[in-house]
Amino acid sequence: VDVFQAWCGPCKPVVNLFQKIKNEVGSDLLHFAVAEADSIDALEKYRGQCEPVFLFYTGGELVAVVRGADAPLLQKTILKQL
Repeated sequence: VDVFQAWCGPCKPVVNLFQKIKNEVGSDLLHFAVAEADSIDALEKYRGQCEPVFLFYTGGELVAVVRGADAPLLQKTILKQL
């Protein structure tokens, strides 16, 4: 989940990375979503930050968090979680 602030929007460059990985591993294993922290109470702790935050869930549980649009770290985290 790409958690973003309304004033800066979701991290669009990372969408291409997720799409590339999703094409490589198959559409059933990886799902990408965006969520505006200002409109979701459960994301309150991520409000007011100027860097994107990526939350990784497996079976409904948070398993990893990546702060910042670090493409190599995001790719490594995604592949590790898959």
